Amino acid sequence: MEATSSEIVVGLDIGTTKIVAIVGRKNEHGKLEILGMGKSESVGVSRGMVSNIDKTVQSIKLAVEDAEAKSGVEIKVVNVGIAGQHIKSLQHRGIRVRSSVEHEISQNDINLLIDDMYKLVMLPGDEIIHVLPQEYIIDNEQGIKDPIGMAGVRLEANFHIITGQVAAAKNIFKCVNKAGLEVNELILEPLASSEAVLSNEEKEAGVALVDIGGGTTDIAIFQDGIIRHTAVIPFGGNVITEDIKEGCGIIKNQAELLKVKFGSALASESQDNEIVSIPGLRGRAAKEISLKNLANIIQARMEEIIEHIYYEIKNSGYENKLICGIVVTGGGSQLKHITQLIEYVTGMDTRIGYPNEHLAKGNTETMTSPIFATGVGLVLKGFNSLEQNKPINTNTGEVVSHSKKSKGGFFDKIFNAGHKFFEDGEN
Repeated sequence: MEATSSEIVVGLDIGTTKIVAIVGRKNEHGKLEILGMGKSESVGVSRGMVSNIDKTVQSIKLAVEDAEAKSGVEIKVVNVGIAGQHIKSLQHRGIRVRSSVEHEISQNDINLLIDDMYKLVMLPGDEIIHVLPQEYIIDNEQGIKDPIGMAGVRLEANFHIITGQVAAAKNIFKCVNKAGLEVNELILEPLASSEAVLSNEEKEAGVALVDIGGGTTDIAIFQDGIIRHTAVIPFGGNVITEDIKEGCGIIKNQAELLKVKFGSALASESQDNEIVSIPGLRGRAAKEISLKNLANIIQARMEEIIEHIYYEIKNSGYENKLICGIVVTGGGSQLKHITQLIEYVTGMDTRIGYPNEHLAKGNTETMTSPIFATGVGLVLKGFNSLEQNKPINTNTGEVVSHSKKSKGGFFDKIFNAGHKFFEDGEN
């Protein structure tokens, strides 16, 4: 079917184990319709960061071509996720003194305040990716969530600022550009995932989103409807696969299959007499593996990952304010008994997050799998930008200038660098 809507958004999730391109549009009820989804194996990404440009470009092309064939949409512009160990976050307060109390506070006043944050001096090699307002203060009146339309001279705001390495983002832009695409927006992956799997009520009550991917585990903490803390842990499902490979003396593909089909995060739930037989290589004898031993290997590594997660939750200062506990999503959330183990280690209520919160009825069951949480969230973030009248490219041939972020900040440097790659003949 040929899609004709001008408001079509594409999310490109460049993960450690897979690259997913998702094409979506909003229906008349404001729900997200998935027009097509393309998926390919990710062979050039390690722990959320590009480690081989050419292999990543090929994987992106395969995923995009698959999505184009299924959706009937020619993909030109994408929203891309970023993660990796280099991601850091900090809190900062911004202040602007307005010239007149007669004029109401407008969106432009807020934009100027946000632009000021992009001018903060970072460590060499680091740049600001996101500036997220938490609360506003007008003439010392605190706790204001939406100051537009109010009167006041002194406008202040507390910001949650997310930073990343310029080099890591540059590599993502280079891969996407080499695949013949244009980046509209670079979005932190835990923010995208939270958009797909969390409800507004959960964000209001307090919740920690944990996205366990192949190479990284992403964390986003919300309370009172505001993003409070973000972190990226450089461990994910792949380290569990490596442990199984070493512990059972089998090859990686067999270890991954064993984890997915028979793996459990709780050894106490496996019986001693449960055995699975792995075919031997090149005529060698089959290898028998106890599911109890398999679960012990998985549980040991999962407990380590959960300890890192719990440390980040405690470090945020919101451990006792998260009424809704933890929502776990991503490929790692599909391990059997994962919620029980997280509850046991942290003592916090836990559920699995499926990206069906904003999906229209009729989408395939595949799309509601936790492994697509980031991809669906990237599409939803794109529509949020549309609704807030921010410049955004749609996949209809229109090119809009990248003016939204800037003042010589992160996006200017990246986009300029991206164009320079091609001018220098580094194709």
